[in-house]
Amino acid sequence: MGMKNLDLNLLPQLQVLLELRNVSRAAERLQLSQPATSAAMARLRRHFDDQLLVRNGRTYDLTPFAQSLVPLVDEAMLHIQRATRVRSRFDPATSEREFIIAASDYAAALIVGPLRGILREAAPGVSVDFVPTAKSGIQGQMADYSKIDLLVGPTGYHMQGASKQLFRDSFVAVADTGNPLLQQPRLTLGDLATVPHAVGYFGEGISTPADKLFESRGIQRRVAAVVAGFLSLPLLVEGTDLVALVPGMLAARAQRGAEIVVLEFTDDAEASLVEAMYWHPSQTEDPASVWLRSVVQRACSRLHELFPVAAHPVTIRAADTT
Repeated sequence: MGMKNLDLNLLPQLQVLLELRNVSRAAERLQLSQPATSAAMARLRRHFDDQLLVRNGRTYDLTPFAQSLVPLVDEAMLHIQRATRVRSRFDPATSEREFIIAASDYAAALIVGPLRGILREAAPGVSVDFVPTAKSGIQGQMADYSKIDLLVGPTGYHMQGASKQLFRDSFVAVADTGNPLLQQPRLTLGDLATVPHAVGYFGEGISTPADKLFESRGIQRRVAAVVAGFLSLPLLVEGTDLVALVPGMLAARAQRGAEIVVLEFTDDAEASLVEAMYWHPSQTEDPASVWLRSVVQRACSRLHELFPVAAHPVTIRAADTT
């Protein structure tokens, strides 16, 4: 069972097999033939003296021993990958490094443009790929830092790792320009509750600051449509009687191509969203990681300038005080 008895080339295959729990899908991910992956599985079973995967109907489950291996294998792969990337210096002007950032659709929609502008000038050979946070375990859990270099996500959701705040946004309401709601001289949260809403879904039990705003006032919205994330909400309300609550800078970006109106909340009804970047503590001093965080921070410093909100004159209060 010692290291000398295990081919360390099997470690990446073990990680993928434990993640996907399927030999065929693992072979596809690893770009290996199915016989080769099946042979690797057989060797791993012999080494650990455990089946690792057991059939359950049409799918496979991890054995209790295999479940205990998951965090150990992920941690081992993380350190191996970090060790192979270590450099005494990092030169963005000549590097051809590919970075991977996990981010929500909302954060990616805002950051990609200004970040690409920085890369074109300072690091033409560097590429940055954005992957959905749903694939990195962002929902209240530790991100899989063996697969990403940086994670951009909201504060207040128990993210683990080192972090630094990037930017703050405030929720606004968006509606079609012809929505009858706009004919009212003043609006409250109660008024919003009388119209159908489109809302973003981020996982079981996860509430956005907009959700919490209504919950704190004991107001229940009429939910008529649910979509994944925030990005499609402004386009979803266009041409309908729906209203949606989205981060202000996303609404400003959507205004450029959609016939929508943005309604801001007064201070007593404000719902804020704070985005931060998260990384594994082992990356804190790595020159490439330090540079990546610096350019992401530079890109985010311009967001309010790039996405100013053109708000409707009528604002939304917590309650009618007249």
